[in-house]
Amino acid sequence: MTEKNKKVEKIVPDTSIIVDGRLSKLIENGEVKSAEIVIPEMVLDELQAQANRGLEIGFDGLNEIKRLREIAKENKNIKVSGVGRRPTAEEIKLAKKGRIDALIRDIAKEEDATLYTEDLVQAEVAKADGLNVYYIKTKIDEKLAFEKYLDKETISLHFKEGAKPMAKRGKPGKVKLVEVRDTICTREELQKMADDIVYVARHKEGQFEINMNGAEVIQLGNYRIAITKPPFSKGFEITIVRPIVKLRLEDYKPSRKLMKRLEEHADGILIAGPPGSGKSTFAASLAEFYLGKGKIIKTLESPRDLQVPPEVNQYAPLNGSMINSADLLLLVRPDYTIFDEMRKTSDFKIFSDLRLAGIGMIGVVHASNPINAIQRFIGRTELGMIPHIIDTIIFIKYGKIERIYSVNLTVKVPIGMVEQDLARPVVEVRDFENGTLIYEIYTYGEENVVIPIKEEKKGALEMLAKKKILEEIKKYDSEADVVFHGTNKITIRVANKVIPRLIGKNGKNIEKIEKKLGISIDVQPKVESFGKEVKFEIGESGAYVIFSFDKKMKGENANIYVNGEYLFTATIGKSGQIRISKESELGKALITAVASKKDIKAFIS
Repeated sequence: MTEKNKKVEKIVPDTSIIVDGRLSKLIENGEVKSAEIVIPEMVLDELQAQANRGLEIGFDGLNEIKRLREIAKENKNIKVSGVGRRPTAEEIKLAKKGRIDALIRDIAKEEDATLYTEDLVQAEVAKADGLNVYYIKTKIDEKLAFEKYLDKETISLHFKEGAKPMAKRGKPGKVKLVEVRDTICTREELQKMADDIVYVARHKEGQFEINMNGAEVIQLGNYRIAITKPPFSKGFEITIVRPIVKLRLEDYKPSRKLMKRLEEHADGILIAGPPGSGKSTFAASLAEFYLGKGKIIKTLESPRDLQVPPEVNQYAPLNGSMINSADLLLLVRPDYTIFDEMRKTSDFKIFSDLRLAGIGMIGVVHASNPINAIQRFIGRTELGMIPHIIDTIIFIKYGKIERIYSVNLTVKVPIGMVEQDLARPVVEVRDFENGTLIYEIYTYGEENVVIPIKEEKKGALEMLAKKKILEEIKKYDSEADVVFHGTNKITIRVANKVIPRLIGKNGKNIEKIEKKLGISIDVQPKVESFGKEVKFEIGESGAYVIFSFDKKMKGENANIYVNGEYLFTATIGKSGQIRISKESELGKALITAVASKKDIKAFIS
């Protein structure tokens, strides 16, 4: 390092020293007493470009230049001027490749000035080029101010301008928010703390996960630090989060069945739970588990704060986009990828694309209950594809495995429906340990619906209900049968000849019985056909499917069958017609039958 001349005539600062605000501090500390500071125009333009992109370093640099000009107004021994041309758009794009640094060195050479820099590479290149250089070595050994408030149980620290600093301490499920001192935080204190954090992050192994005007998220070792300031937030606020627990999969005491699932069949895993429940800790334990099984593990994180072994490479958004990172992963082809903190629609699409490409995926999702995790995929991918993307949901609460669901696809009539024509693809969500059906997910009309299933045991209550129903129905048929479908719908099978009387004109009688019993009733005959087959025509008119019979049949009860299976009974109207709404379940079944050319017959008893 070249010795600094105390009577420097000219100083050319580069971007590194401007952004860190070190030059103004050198003047204020008296280390630089008399100087003409020549600020290259391309430094100003680079900072402007960064500020336009919302990067905090751009605003920091512009504020430093303003401070230098204010110092120059008060101190006659300091002069500030600008020089040089503006960089082209191409040169600004090449800034990371050293193009702007090269232009700054050219200015220092033309002005016969000393180059001030904090960039070691810039300093060495400048000295090799014969320039006079003053390299300011970064001091990063100082302990950060917030670290004195940490103890072995501190999960997070919270500093807010105008409020007392707080800490969350304890373990998942037993966390307390406590004050760490009696005095409130001032803006000046938090500004100094933030400056020190940013300085250390830039010159140590810190990673800026978010760097925008008013907000920065920094991963510094084990610390995830969020800094907010005006105009984004009303006042300064700094939040420091760190993991305090590292567990192995065995510490969660998984069942043998779950261990077998993870080893053999779990390729699309969702880890769900509320914030602070220990989801990321569990994800890290899975990474270590699969690593021990000889698998290649990668992570997608923003910020990168999972505590994983060094063999696991952690990927951030490539060029600001997780889509780019996913494209790279498709070429790398790991056995498993852990996608931490999935929130955006693009995150769920990336998870789906990677899983369908054959990569084992483990996603971490904020959810208040397990089904909420799978609902985050509904509408973002085809319903029938969800079981191919997700096969296991592990719900974590208070640092423990609370529930495990399995996901599979089947074709059946959803519970609560009875007509076979209503069979459709159904996503079943079952309790993994005992196989109990918990939810059904299917398309109804144009909507995707999630239906909770309560499998109730037959007991005294159902027997009492059945007895009461039979007392009413046996007035029409003493040998009637009753089949329950859940708690509010039944099917009764009665003799063919009593169906018209049971249903009544326009269905008024059965409607009266339904109201009396408080239950929906589907009436079916005990035999498949009865009465005399009659001719009819079927067509559509507006919102109805219309059966047209001979007008002589008005008032008769017609029994309609499709492919030999009973569908419904209705009374023929005065005009010789039976009208069925297209929007009703019967209407939809009839339209399907006509479109598929099924055999439709009518019988008059």
